[in-house]
Amino acid sequence: MQSKSQPKRKVFSSAEKTADHFKSKNQPRVKRDVPESKLPKTQPKNAKKRTVSVLTVTEPTELMAFLLAQLKDQSRTTVKSLLSHQQITIRKQVIRQFDYHLNAGDEVNIHWGKGEVTLKDPQLKIIYEDKYLIVVEKAAGLLSIATQKELKRTAYSILSEYVKRQNPGNKIFVVHRLDRETSGLMLFAKDPEVQYAMQNNWKYTVNQRKYTAVVEGKLETGDGSGTGTIKSYLWESKALIVYSSPNPEDGQESITHYKVLKSSDEYSLVELELETGRKNQIRVQMNSIGYPLVGDLKYGGHASSLRRLALHANVLSFVHPVTGEMHHFETPVPAAFILLVEKSMVKK
Repeated sequence: MQSKSQPKRKVFSSAEKTADHFKSKNQPRVKRDVPESKLPKTQPKNAKKRTVSVLTVTEPTELMAFLLAQLKDQSRTTVKSLLSHQQITIRKQVIRQFDYHLNAGDEVNIHWGKGEVTLKDPQLKIIYEDKYLIVVEKAAGLLSIATQKELKRTAYSILSEYVKRQNPGNKIFVVHRLDRETSGLMLFAKDPEVQYAMQNNWKYTVNQRKYTAVVEGKLETGDGSGTGTIKSYLWESKALIVYSSPNPEDGQESITHYKVLKSSDEYSLVELELETGRKNQIRVQMNSIGYPLVGDLKYGGHASSLRRLALHANVLSFVHPVTGEMHHFETPVPAAFILLVEKSMVKK
């Protein structure tokens, strides 16, 4: 009887195949040379084999321009897709902003596999995200947080669902708010310590907050410079209406700096920079000097073809509460704002 430890012998019939046949069958396959033109380019076709590419920046530039220059075999659409799918990281932080400023020495990491979790919402767009903070661009009409009338559909609830898809234990925390009809940049924290650090050091950590608005009338300044500062004291009534007063005893000090960008007899496009951040500050103070915001029915304005409040938070700069780095974000002024003013400029 044959032992189990011994290999079984294979018995061939008289019609067995020739030795030459088996010799050729058992020989190793010859690997053919692949023409250079058919080798994988920057982005391999097989997603399962995709890895991380590291590109080093040699001179200051913007992220989109850098990627297009480095990934010459990729279309502009593909490069934009890398940004939108969270596939670009710099210093271990996901970057989605196409005009993100790069400095010499920065390393741009391209993750060829698509991000597992993305936010696709017509009213909320993530501009920047790391493990501590999220910067978003909110559309007009979306609440920042819930109210008694609107409990579910808010910027907070949308982001909360987004981070919980990454990990059920994740949470989101509001750092500041925008009025429902105001569009633009908002900041959220991912833990209460970061929220506390930002809110309690707001004056020192937030370097710049700029808005763009369309106001009614031709905004003129006494010195003809087109710039000015509004300083007043704001207080809120029981009816939740905010009022402006020149008396320091009446409310909280509120300071807004403004600059006229374009104007006609009917409308003015204005850049506004907040020194303080009170509720409805821009809306109330502009109305107090006789130039209410277009569409602001609550504070002296009238309806227009925009069908919304003409106020957009387009610049936000702050010192990161954990890394200490300065972050600057800027979104374009809504084209409808500019068009409204320019059309009024050509009217006879």
